[in-house]
Amino acid sequence: MIVETINLTRVYRLGSSEIRALRGVSLGVEEGTFTTILGPSGSGKSTLLHLIGLLDRPTSGRVLFRGRDTSLLSDGERRRLRLRSIGFIFQTFNLLPTLTALENVELPMALARVSPQEQRRRAIRLLEEVGLGDRLHHRPSKLSVGEMQRVAVARALANGPSLIIADEPTGELDSKTGEEVLRLLRGLCEERGVTVLMATHDERAARLSDRTYRLLDGVLQG
Repeated sequence: MIVETINLTRVYRLGSSEIRALRGVSLGVEEGTFTTILGPSGSGKSTLLHLIGLLDRPTSGRVLFRGRDTSLLSDGERRRLRLRSIGFIFQTFNLLPTLTALENVELPMALARVSPQEQRRRAIRLLEEVGLGDRLHHRPSKLSVGEMQRVAVARALANGPSLIIADEPTGELDSKTGEEVLRLLRGLCEERGVTVLMATHDERAARLSDRTYRLLDGVLQG
């Protein structure tokens, strides 16, 4: 297992109110597979991905990364693990508008203290691999939504992660472009051995996965 969650709960408190976003979620993700978390908006999918991606901490329960209990890691250790081993793809792309496609892909490498020469070489190669070799110096405002998501895929791969976490990666895309992005993610598993964990509400998007879990009201259905 590359990732395992054990009885995860996440409770948010808003004043006197309590929102139970996750209720005892336990799952396992095999290395090199494409796994989908399927569920409607508000089911807890993003909360679960944020916990697995070490962007948040559970109220109770544990997240294991290759058998390592991440609750025992310091904030610095969590940050380093996240930076070097996990890539993120978001529904709204989260590209920095003032940076070019090339610079957006270079950014996580700069944070990982990769040399500028290697940043540039690797970013160009990744953008060429996702079909954007002719868009290196375009800012997000000059790219289509499909091209922006491809930049986001290239950025997620920048530090050679073993796990890609994709939160509704086709949510902003038309059906044709969405299918292209899904095939690109599927190819990461088959050609690179990268593990992909995707959250989606779209039954069609889940068809490409090796394993599908269903999440409803914070409860994993299997």
